[in-house]
Amino acid sequence: MTTMTDTSNAARFREFKMPDVGEGLTEAEILKWFVQPGDTVTDGQVVCEVETAKAAVELPIPFDGVVHELRFPEGTTVDVGQVIIAVDVAPGSGDAPAAAEPEPAPAAEPVAEAEPEAPKGRQPVLVGYGVAESSTKRRARKGTEAAPAAASAAIQGEMNGHGTGHAAVAESRPLAKPPVRKLAKDLGIDLATVTPTGEGGVITREDVHAAATPAPAPAPVQAEAPAPVVAPAPSVTARETRIPVKGVRKAIAQAMVGSAFTAPHVTEFVTVDVTRTMKLVAELKEDKDMAGVRVNPLLIIAKALLVAIKRNPEVNAAWDEANQEIVQKHYVNLGIAAATPRGLIVPNIKDAHDQTLPQLAASLGELVSTAREGKTSPAAMAGGTVTITNVGVFGVDTGTPILNPGESAILAVGAIKLQPWVHKGKVKPRQVTTLALSFDHRLVDGELGSKVLADVAAILEQPKRLITWA
Repeated sequence: MTTMTDTSNAARFREFKMPDVGEGLTEAEILKWFVQPGDTVTDGQVVCEVETAKAAVELPIPFDGVVHELRFPEGTTVDVGQVIIAVDVAPGSGDAPAAAEPEPAPAAEPVAEAEPEAPKGRQPVLVGYGVAESSTKRRARKGTEAAPAAASAAIQGEMNGHGTGHAAVAESRPLAKPPVRKLAKDLGIDLATVTPTGEGGVITREDVHAAATPAPAPAPVQAEAPAPVVAPAPSVTARETRIPVKGVRKAIAQAMVGSAFTAPHVTEFVTVDVTRTMKLVAELKEDKDMAGVRVNPLLIIAKALLVAIKRNPEVNAAWDEANQEIVQKHYVNLGIAAATPRGLIVPNIKDAHDQTLPQLAASLGELVSTAREGKTSPAAMAGGTVTITNVGVFGVDTGTPILNPGESAILAVGAIKLQPWVHKGKVKPRQVTTLALSFDHRLVDGELGSKVLADVAAILEQPKRLITWA
């Protein structure tokens, strides 16, 4: 591989490193490249798809240019901070150095300006929950040192939706156009730390990129990159196939083992006549207010669980081992277990307790379609409080579900079948299903768990209780 020594030529090339695309993750596997050397790319264009221990994520590149080199082939696991692609940002300005073939071998050399060694700690993320502590400090915005209280008020005001009419907020709130704010959010950059160069103190796209890119060294230097971990292929013989466990499946396995052997699980069951619920589903499908959204039994079950939680709020909690506390949540992020080609994932509907039935139907539809497409982000799977797993779609009567880590309860819904049932003193064919509720016995005792399960069953038997109990 050629190492550049001409600093003017070096300025033509910029490197894009594997970002931390989740909550402190250390590596990601390159699933697919969407560009090849010689392709033109623009700021914000998705160049590849990677898989972490949490989800598959598409990575946008933060600058314009022509692809010069792809550092790693598809199927390679790359550490966070390693350069994965080099881009010529000034094509046609001179002869470019010869590009080397992608090397899954040690000692890959940079083709762009050298950058300081990656600091310890979390770095800005493209997708996830923000920036954790790092030893690197960004350039402070002019005036923020003199007004920390005003800056805090500005941030709080922005979170509360206040406009610039509030003097304290307007004085210190960073000035930037919506596209620039979105770019900063995608790159994990706090606009309050960016030095504006635009007229009137407005932050530009270039300012955001400058804050996201460390200053180049005077000349490129030899850098030794850690050897990439090449994903092993399945081992197939005449009698068995061995499939390496990695990515989402590996994370699921570790989480389930941790949950099963940390939280004391209790599971209760109830069989219920849901004939009236099925009639309600049929009626809602014809309702004009539900046009454009998918209506199915899961929608009514989800709403029933939300009502049961409202009637028994203590069940919506988490166990804080470090502080030996029960943390009761005043919101419900409703998880829906979804089977995907990459394994079982549990995205959740944020603040589901505040949603109307049509809104909940739309959220469920979007959640399921996104999961099936493999586009669920790590943020969509974080912060769940209670989960539903619908094993009935596989024709299974019910099961004993394992809690999603950090949650207090999970409801398993079995197949809805036509069965003989005693109704009004006579045996009649009725639509029947079995529900199973697993809960953490450290914070949910038998009485509370039984009340929640009984409330869900009562609503599904008499769905009018969605109105009388809401």
